[in-house]
Amino acid sequence: MTEKVVKIETHRSGPFQFQVGLDMGKVQPLLDRVTDAQQRFRSMPILPDVATSLEREVLVSSVYGTNTIEAATLTEEETAAALDLSQEEAKAEQQRRVSNIRDAYKLAEKFALDWAHDKFDEQTSEIPVIVFEDMFRDLHTCITDGLEHPHNKPGEYRDNPKGQLTRVGDREHGGTYTLPKCRDDIDMLMKAYIEWVNSEEVSSLSPLLRAPLAHYYFERIHPFWDGNGRVGRVMEVMILKAAGFKYAPFAMSRYYLEHIDEYFTVFNQARKSLEKGEDNPNTVFVDFYLRGMLSVMNHLHGRANSMIGLLLFTNRLRVLLDEKKINTRQYTIATQLLNLPDMPTTQALQRAPWYEALYTKLTAKTRSRDMKGLQEQGLVRIDKNKKYRLEIPGR
Repeated sequence: MTEKVVKIETHRSGPFQFQVGLDMGKVQPLLDRVTDAQQRFRSMPILPDVATSLEREVLVSSVYGTNTIEAATLTEEETAAALDLSQEEAKAEQQRRVSNIRDAYKLAEKFALDWAHDKFDEQTSEIPVIVFEDMFRDLHTCITDGLEHPHNKPGEYRDNPKGQLTRVGDREHGGTYTLPKCRDDIDMLMKAYIEWVNSEEVSSLSPLLRAPLAHYYFERIHPFWDGNGRVGRVMEVMILKAAGFKYAPFAMSRYYLEHIDEYFTVFNQARKSLEKGEDNPNTVFVDFYLRGMLSVMNHLHGRANSMIGLLLFTNRLRVLLDEKKINTRQYTIATQLLNLPDMPTTQALQRAPWYEALYTKLTAKTRSRDMKGLQEQGLVRIDKNKKYRLEIPGR
């Protein structure tokens, strides 16, 4: 079957085309691995406390990632604090950027969940979420509301004055790209884009292919003055959330940040491949995306196992204390070790002020007996480097 290529002749911005453009022989093995990782993660029993902690961790990391790509200056800890502020409390611009993304994620999730719920009764197979223009405008309004910019108006497309070009990219990452210029061209391209994303050819694809393709072509159009990258990444979340993905859609923003050079490079490689008329020009971008999803899924699986193990360990500590199988000193030692960024050697532990305070009026024999008891209970061990290790399941 010949791939359909949608060609658009704009008024002032030159030709533009949409196509799936994928070498499925290369993409399919990686797609299968990501699909398998997603199925394994979804079948994993995650306790409510762990789910809440994982969701918060991923949200903080995602908002930090997507904003930092756009030159935000808050640290991850400051981002976490700003997420707890209401829109009225987020007065500083950097805080507002955080609260805006948080609310945009909520908007995208609501749309995805509403769509899935509306289609549930008639659903015999996966029904892809419909993308529409007001969605982009609403997301953009949410993301850029209250932020200063010389041209941007929330929810409104660009209309470059004659002679004013907008470029993205740089020489180090594959060169610059001149964006579509005038409002008429952007209106035309966004209409064609939405028709293409919702077409049977694209909507029949796995959401793991549809999401990066939708992201890629949205960024090629870059319809707004500001916030396009954030809108594109939130849209990915919406497409995958509607398909039943949890956590991973959000976590991709952090992956993009950690691989930002490759992110920009493969974007330009796909664009140049198309301009040269090469076959399957979008393979390089989608391959990058799928490798990111696989990394994210494996990381989430590991984090969930680690959190479950930690919860089981802390619960066991409490039970052992309640049953008087360990004493309060031993309980304190184990909980203090949990909070240390690195496990201490036996000598370093004994010099720690909090540890010394436990035994100011007790003998070295008591101290030795306490540590031996923790080892006998299978809570603590000493490794070959004479460092203490907690016996936490899954670690």
